[in-house]
Amino acid sequence: MRVISGTHKGQRLYSVPTHDTRPTTDKVKEAIFQIIGPYFEGGMVFDGFAGSGGLGIECLSRGASEAIFVDKEQKAIKTVKDNLKSLKLEDRAEVYRTDASRAMKAASKRGLVFSYVFLDPPYKKFSYEELMENLLEYGLLEKNTLVVCEHDVSEALPEKVGALRLFKQEEYGSNIGVAFYQKED
Repeated sequence: MRVISGTHKGQRLYSVPTHDTRPTTDKVKEAIFQIIGPYFEGGMVFDGFAGSGGLGIECLSRGASEAIFVDKEQKAIKTVKDNLKSLKLEDRAEVYRTDASRAMKAASKRGLVFSYVFLDPPYKKFSYEELMENLLEYGLLEKNTLVVCEHDVSEALPEKVGALRLFKQEEYGSNIGVAFYQKED
């Protein structure tokens, strides 16, 4: 795994040393960023189910100002911290060992809003609809926020969740689907 583009282009990322975490491949990561935009002018990122932190780190490398990384697994948290340290990005990131919904609630109490949200939970174990409802309920999304959901292709994701509307859905290989949502007014 590596950073695809931006200020840290080509830098290697550590992988989580466990089979419980499924990293987003470089091919899928590159495809995601071709859709959501190659570079950013600031904005805050929420990387729920962060694993190695590859998606949030990619955003930081491409110009996002800050990122919050969340994962329940201790090995994942250590890997995210190691990756941030090796790229000297610790001052632009916060890392929490908790579940995504709890992190969303805590972020709302701090008045945070996100420009980019990545939801890549273990396949078939979480409700994407419920996670997106939490983002809306806690007021965590600014106008035009992009929410990217990586999922098993056999899972059907809704066309709309509240103010979030599906605008693109792609399949990569035989089992990886990515759904792209944007917050409407």
